Amino acid sequence: MRIDILTLFPEMCETVMSESIIGRARAANKVEIVCTNIRDFAGNKHNKVDDSPYGGGMGMIMAADPIYNCYKSLYNESEPKPHLIYLSPKGKTFNQAKAIELSKLDRVVLLCGHYEGIDQRVIDEIVDEEISIGDFVLTGGELPALTVADAVCRMLPGVLSEDICFEEESHFDGLLEYPQYTRPAVWKQQAVPEVLLSGNHANINQWRRAKAIEITLERRPDLLKKSDLSEKDLKLLEKNR
Repeated sequence: MRIDILTLFPEMCETVMSESIIGRARAANKVEIVCTNIRDFAGNKHNKVDDSPYGGGMGMIMAADPIYNCYKSLYNESEPKPHLIYLSPKGKTFNQAKAIELSKLDRVVLLCGHYEGIDQRVIDEIVDEEISIGDFVLTGGELPALTVADAVCRMLPGVLSEDICFEEESHFDGLLEYPQYTRPAVWKQQAVPEVLLSGNHANINQWRRAKAIEITLERRPDLLKKSDLSEKDLKLLEKNR
């Protein structure tokens, strides 16, 4: 898979995407990530990519041409159009299901806005969907783009050591993750739950599932409506109500 990030701050994106698990995945050619500077396509002496908004108002708007030219430089017309996402507070909220969906594509382009946004005409021309990472506003689209890229990359084959690394995490199956513990067995007079020390994997799995349901019920009951709970799960749910 290839992920392109169109941004005014490629060094920022490159630094984050070169670290830890994603950095190792790139080095092992599990994923290709290309960060391209929109300013390189400004087409003017001072590499200016923004201008004041028609109709007045505060701030500046990123112009259509630099973004469009940057995007067009990344692929040939003979190739299939890559799926282009504009990171925007007006977009649909990003979630694990969307990360899995995007991970099945061959190529994704993430467009990072800045200032007060970008010219609507380039959105209409090249953007396939808008995505938001939450109901708040940031100074630019770089952090949301990095968030989406990280979540998508983790779903790619070979990026994590085993599928179970993400299958038991929060949101993958519609539930929040159960509590996790490591050594020492007692810390500040707080002991690890006895079942986790028992070696009985059936009991451990049942405890973890019950805890996942309990935490989801307490913190995100809305997620339970979307979860594929078994009859056994429903009994655990009733027990914890």
